[in-house]
Amino acid sequence: MKKSSPFLRLGRITYRFRIAIIAFWMLTTILLGFFAIKLPSILSGSGFEMEGSFSKVENILQERFNQPKSSVMLIFDSKSYEAQDDTYKQFVNNTLKSMEDVEDAVGIESPYEAPDKMIKDNVSFASIQFDKSLNDLKKSIDQIRDRLPKDHDITVSLTGGPVIAEDMNTASQQDLARAEAIGIPAALLILLLAFGGLVAAGLPIIVGLISVASSLGLLYFYGQEANVSIFLLNVVPMIGLALGIDFALLLVNRFREELHKGVEKATVISVQTAGRSIAFSGLCVFLGLSGMLLIDIDIFKTVAIGGMVVVVLSVLIAITFLPALLAILGKRINALKILKIKENDRSIWYSFASFVMKRPVIMALFAASLLIFSVTPVKDMKLSIPEAEALPPDYESRTAFEKFEKTFGEDELYPVLVVAESEKSFLKDKEAFLSLERLIRDLEGQKEIAKTDSFFDYTDQLKSNELFQFLQTEQGKQQLSPALDPFVNDRTAVVRAYLSVDVTGKDAKQFVKEWEREYEGLSLTIGGSTKFNQEIFDEIIEKAPYGLAVVLAATLFILMIAFRSVFIPIKAIIMNMLSLSATFGMIVWIFQSGIMMEPVDIGLMIPVFTFGIVFGLSMDYEVFLISRIQEMYEETGNNDHATLKGLTSTSKIITSAAAIMIVITGSFAFTDVMPVKQIGIAIALAILIDATIVRMIFVPSLMKLLGHWNWWMPFSKRRKPHKQRSTLL
Repeated sequence: MKKSSPFLRLGRITYRFRIAIIAFWMLTTILLGFFAIKLPSILSGSGFEMEGSFSKVENILQERFNQPKSSVMLIFDSKSYEAQDDTYKQFVNNTLKSMEDVEDAVGIESPYEAPDKMIKDNVSFASIQFDKSLNDLKKSIDQIRDRLPKDHDITVSLTGGPVIAEDMNTASQQDLARAEAIGIPAALLILLLAFGGLVAAGLPIIVGLISVASSLGLLYFYGQEANVSIFLLNVVPMIGLALGIDFALLLVNRFREELHKGVEKATVISVQTAGRSIAFSGLCVFLGLSGMLLIDIDIFKTVAIGGMVVVVLSVLIAITFLPALLAILGKRINALKILKIKENDRSIWYSFASFVMKRPVIMALFAASLLIFSVTPVKDMKLSIPEAEALPPDYESRTAFEKFEKTFGEDELYPVLVVAESEKSFLKDKEAFLSLERLIRDLEGQKEIAKTDSFFDYTDQLKSNELFQFLQTEQGKQQLSPALDPFVNDRTAVVRAYLSVDVTGKDAKQFVKEWEREYEGLSLTIGGSTKFNQEIFDEIIEKAPYGLAVVLAATLFILMIAFRSVFIPIKAIIMNMLSLSATFGMIVWIFQSGIMMEPVDIGLMIPVFTFGIVFGLSMDYEVFLISRIQEMYEETGNNDHATLKGLTSTSKIITSAAAIMIVITGSFAFTDVMPVKQIGIAIALAILIDATIVRMIFVPSLMKLLGHWNWWMPFSKRRKPHKQRSTLL
């Protein structure tokens, strides 16, 4: 490596100003840690928000039809009384009366105001409306919960979007604490097995925690300007702990290898070699996450930004703070030994790699068959947007919502909202009025629609011409006002259409997509839950391929520059894509088959998150491994020897790094929020596949088959073997 390399200079600067660097990072961590503690207070909902027709319809309903910005539901249930019994009525009325002065509440709808819709046998529901969005109702929700009567023959439960979002935030914080309680001790044990001493094993944990705390603190300021998904609270620590510990593991290992040359030289060489490799690997992870920025949905943008922030900080801390700390510790890095670690060049990895390289075709086909077999369940993957079912089963907001859904069905929850806008007033222009009526009749004739709810359903079956004429009089307007106001506002009209097909199915999504058009001079905009699902799915399907292309192209370009090879980057990308596909197949089997647990759909964001995170992480190990093989090849010119030697020299550290990644992310399998559980298991599985089938079978067999072609690069002269060390690791 050239003496003027930036990492060589960084290593010298780090050693020279080691005390100042440590002081800077400690002060920064304390300051940002203060804001990290406050981050959960600004997290908001699932993050599935985007600009589109659904959002436009919500705004129209709020601005023109006085629909509240958000609402919560009280679900009443009794085994002793029917909803029409006097005792039941009195209980409901007393409960709602106690809610009248709840902060920011603008209205309360009793079940007895619309008994046909809001009462069924012994179950009923009431609605409390607010003029604030669901992100600003924590205090109001707490007030409602405090006032709910308990220990009564009639039970009352609180649910609804704001309540579910608040509970998701609480459950996510509990999940994070549980995962850390499992993952960090497990990671420390692996580090002890790798280094043998408490000091060397403890440093990567410290680096990981500093990376996470600093990142969450910075993201607090980002959250002041943007809607930040609650899933950020789990994804950022997951990535930060895994990367921070992995990066530190590699640099500490290199420092210990070079320590016999003196503390200063060991520090400089560690930054010059392992530091460069860490920076390169961090760039790969950064690029993998950046692809999500192209998807115009809040959850993908915020998780991408959160992940990119923690990657950058993990790299910076690993190549500045950690070497500065190592420079002060010096030989004390090996202090507090509790395990004796035996080094053995003729390792199991060496023996297995030799076995594979003697049978490269058979072993490559065997590995490919395993992965392809694992991919097959992907065709049955069912994706859905996480709602109440993402919460732990014992949460009141989930059980209440499920009772509401079961009792009152999808009609009350998921109507298609058709907003018709006209250039002329529906109440003054007869043609516009008749066009609205024809629209409703046309909607009712569609096979996907079971019924509609509109102004015309509340007008005593007057004929269209008679109804229009009646509306031209003051008496008519006043008499029909209760029916008119919820559905017609001058040039805007609303029709609620109830589907006869699965509200999240293909037919429903196609229906809401096709009906967003012009109709006899009326401009139609579609809203409702089905439209929300259609827009979210379409955005991902449309934008994800572009994100994938950007990530693959950028990674290919960077790896080609790093290794001056065409086939190694292509091989790495193909293996990554195949192993990720196998991971998705296994996730389908685990969560949808019903063999291991109650069948659940896969969270819509899980495949995107998994690709964004794991693609870069897998490239980490590829960079670490191929860097050492490249070094050996440049020294000897012997591809087979370089592959064996490179695998042997890096096997222990890469295996330890992968094991740490698996236990950190896999610890989220013990959490209760289903999307968090799914992403944790998905990443752990992907890393496991990468560390076993890919690294132990695919890499040695394909390196053997390609031989010197591994290092071919067009318009570049074949490098001659030389003795100069140019390792990255």
